[in-house]
Amino acid sequence: MFTLKRKEQFEQEIKRSRFLASAGPVTTEEEARGFIAACSQRDAGHNCWAFRIGDLYRSSDDGEPGGTAGRPILQAIDGQKLDRVALVVSRWFGGVLLGAGGLVRAYGGTAAACLHAAERQPIIRFVALAVTCAFADEARIRSGLGAFPAASAETNGFTPQGVQLQIKVPCGQLDDVVCMITDASRGQAKVQKSPG
Repeated sequence: MFTLKRKEQFEQEIKRSRFLASAGPVTTEEEARGFIAACSQRDAGHNCWAFRIGDLYRSSDDGEPGGTAGRPILQAIDGQKLDRVALVVSRWFGGVLLGAGGLVRAYGGTAAACLHAAERQPIIRFVALAVTCAFADEARIRSGLGAFPAASAETNGFTPQGVQLQIKVPCGQLDDVVCMITDASRGQAKVQKSPG
């Protein structure tokens, strides 16, 4: 899955109606709704939108006939295998009726063209590890994490014998990181998956 690196816009005219699409990366519903509000054009007749964040998705036709705008925008997001994305398509009516099929093509096509032009980045899913190790092993573990650029470690507390670390690693590197921790601590570190 991918998300967008930054906000992207695309504009086109279809039968004298002007369509402006604005798409951007979001991580929460609150952020998505804020993006939609910020990108909605006050002078446009309609500001139709959709967003997807994992299993959470919403869309709105904003006064267009039901199913002719929000759903095609969402289908454009899903069709390009994107996640954590919000997209608004604003329409200024040009005097020519497009009909239901024309609206579906116009909104969906404008959304798809905007997303197609946008720069993407992969979504990396992380797992958190709670690691308890001796003080002497901490430096070796932190040094070993240097081989995993996306991983991060924070000190989470101390015990009489050592330190507690919160380590976040990409899911695909979990086994390699656990193996590195085991090697660096000569099998003495305690490693378990953490909820955070």
